[in-house]
Amino acid sequence: MSSPRPPTLLQRLLRTVLLPLALTWIAGSVVSFAVAQYFAQGAFDRSLLDDAYLLAAHVREVDGRLQLDLTPGELNTVLYDQAETVYFSIRAPDGKLVAGRPDLQVLVRPGREPFTFADLAYAGRLLRAVGFHNDSPLAFDVTVAETTSSRDATLRELMFYSMLPQVALLVLLAWWLRRSIRRDVQPLATLRRALEERSSQDLAPVPPEASTRDVQSLAAAINGLLQRLERSIRAQKEFAGNVAHELRTPLAGIRALAEYGLGHQEPAVWRTQLAAIAASEARATSLVDRLLAVAVASEAESGLALQPIALDAVVREVVLRFLRRADAAGVDLGALGIDTPVWVAAEPTLLDGILGNLIDNALRYGVSGTDTPAITVAVERRGDEVLLSVQDNGPGAPHEQQFELAERGTQGEAGQLLGKGVGLGLALVAQYARLMNGRMRLRSGEGGRGWVCEIAFPAIEPPAP
Repeated sequence: MSSPRPPTLLQRLLRTVLLPLALTWIAGSVVSFAVAQYFAQGAFDRSLLDDAYLLAAHVREVDGRLQLDLTPGELNTVLYDQAETVYFSIRAPDGKLVAGRPDLQVLVRPGREPFTFADLAYAGRLLRAVGFHNDSPLAFDVTVAETTSSRDATLRELMFYSMLPQVALLVLLAWWLRRSIRRDVQPLATLRRALEERSSQDLAPVPPEASTRDVQSLAAAINGLLQRLERSIRAQKEFAGNVAHELRTPLAGIRALAEYGLGHQEPAVWRTQLAAIAASEARATSLVDRLLAVAVASEAESGLALQPIALDAVVREVVLRFLRRADAAGVDLGALGIDTPVWVAAEPTLLDGILGNLIDNALRYGVSGTDTPAITVAVERRGDEVLLSVQDNGPGAPHEQQFELAERGTQGEAGQLLGKGVGLGLALVAQYARLMNGRMRLRSGEGGRGWVCEIAFPAIEPPAP
């Protein structure tokens, strides 16, 4: 059994607004009608009481008996009503009828009130009556009753003409609220349609058409999510592309080494080829690790915890770690500016990755074609910045192509100038530097010989001991 469909936001808002409004209108109408009825009833009752006072003013005592000194014509004039029928009775204190209807009962007055009003049934009709007691100079009771058709008609007209404008206003207000609420929620429908009509590959920002701050914030949040998804998907695509591109060469080399070894019967050849295969596998493994590092660095756009680090100590440690490899390659690896403590805000692993990649790239590609290969790692503070540089005296690259070397997987003309592709090392360096609020710059060495990679970090004061 399927669950009922929930109402739309427009329906929910209209229900939330109009239902209390309608209940309030009904309650207000009832109160207004009750107040109008009270005052209208009071006006009719006051007229009825005036008739009773008028009759009482014409009661006289003649020969010890109470009499009404109005002729039938005068009485008709006094009690004339073109819409209602009026009945009356005047009785002495002993209950004896003085004038009027003998079957019209006397109203019982509560307490010592001079008059009272009541509804009573007479001759099969519902009448409105007033009972009046006169004490001075003569004592007698007067009861005047009349039919209520005029009263009822007046109350009906009063209710109709008082409620009709309110109903019209309620309908007008409901129309205006529905129109206003529909206009305010329309951007949500537009946003929903814009998202429904998109393909899974379209991650462009949605147009922020909003009439309220809430809808604008929702559109901004969706655009932020789309931007994060786009960065994540782009990083995945770049990772897949880098894997396909970078692993093609080592895998082809491993296959060629294996085929060459299988084509010979000598164990010495097998051993040589197996050693070469192991070396190629190690290079491929290292390349995969770097590719993963690039992907992780691309995802780590925020939330990276930086801490004060003595850059001179890190440079000293990394240079010592590469010293044996440099000596074996006949490269003069040295460091400058590590005698004075210099502090930066960095992440230890990323900082180690920057130095490791720069020195590794320099050992691989920056020392060929020279009789005295040399690599210099330098640390220098300039004002509010700390410059970390790695310089070699190799072939270098033209100025217009230096920026290409920082792109991921550069293997084209700029890479051929170095004899090999520069791989992903400089891409990692640029990415790591950006994550630590630094920036990377490539330039040629002195005299156009070799090239220099500089990383500028914001300088910080030494932490308190």
